[in-house]
Amino acid sequence: MVSLSRILVPVEFSPRCQGAVQYAEALAARFHSEIVLLHVVVPPMTSFSELEAMTYSNASDLVRELFVLRSEDLEEFPCKASEAGGVRRVVLEGDPARVITDYADTEHCDLIVMPTRAYGPFRRFLLGSVTAKVLHDAHCPVCTGPHMEEAPDYSAIAFRRVACAVDLGLHSRELLCWAWRFAQGLGAELTVLHAIPASATKLAGFYFDPEWRIELTKNARNRLEFLMKEMGVRGNIVVESGETPQMVADAALAAGADALVIGRGSAPRAHGHLPTNSYAIVRESPCPVFVL
Repeated sequence: MVSLSRILVPVEFSPRCQGAVQYAEALAARFHSEIVLLHVVVPPMTSFSELEAMTYSNASDLVRELFVLRSEDLEEFPCKASEAGGVRRVVLEGDPARVITDYADTEHCDLIVMPTRAYGPFRRFLLGSVTAKVLHDAHCPVCTGPHMEEAPDYSAIAFRRVACAVDLGLHSRELLCWAWRFAQGLGAELTVLHAIPASATKLAGFYFDPEWRIELTKNARNRLEFLMKEMGVRGNIVVESGETPQMVADAALAAGADALVIGRGSAPRAHGHLPTNSYAIVRESPCPVFVL
């Protein structure tokens, strides 16, 4: 079973962060995890105009006041502790993405849960900035998604079906293993997805012989069956051709997936490399995405 003893949730007090906390609470209740709420105070000159900053005698006074205010806000931020884990609330200063990833490393966090978009000091950050940097640099899985603001109360969140999208590259074994253990820990069914790129079945608008698509699908299914049998992984297999992000999103929706597991890249522990498909899958996914 996957160990999620400590779950890190970056907080900047938006509704999306409240939704992220709901998912963290649901996972913590299942895996008996500690939840760490982390707020990062952005260095004052990046958050305030020069005129605003001049009202303080120096930057340290401003940072000190921000720490007090944000610590009070974080203490009031709602989060229910699991029976075994508890809740820790931490305020730090610095570049948000770097602080988040460094804290996750030093405190041995097993998962980071954060939305793809935020407000407040993060208002300019969409997937491609803070969340993207965390996805690039984190050494632990990151759970994210565009619909976290719509999350129900954690008690109503259930993970009954887990989907895992693999590209049959070198990272596939590690990805399948984590997804299988994660599904087992949740008591969930597993569906393994593989997309055959549209470029493999057509060229310059002309489709190849239909038999070629059938052969590609058969070969991919055989490879997945062999890999899953070798690793002791049990689950359904879905292999389809098309644009990868849309195919994965559609297949996850058709499977009724409550969580989707994807990799950062085809190389083992490919930190610092997040293919375009991974960005698009996160944006299109109908459910939270766990990026390894």
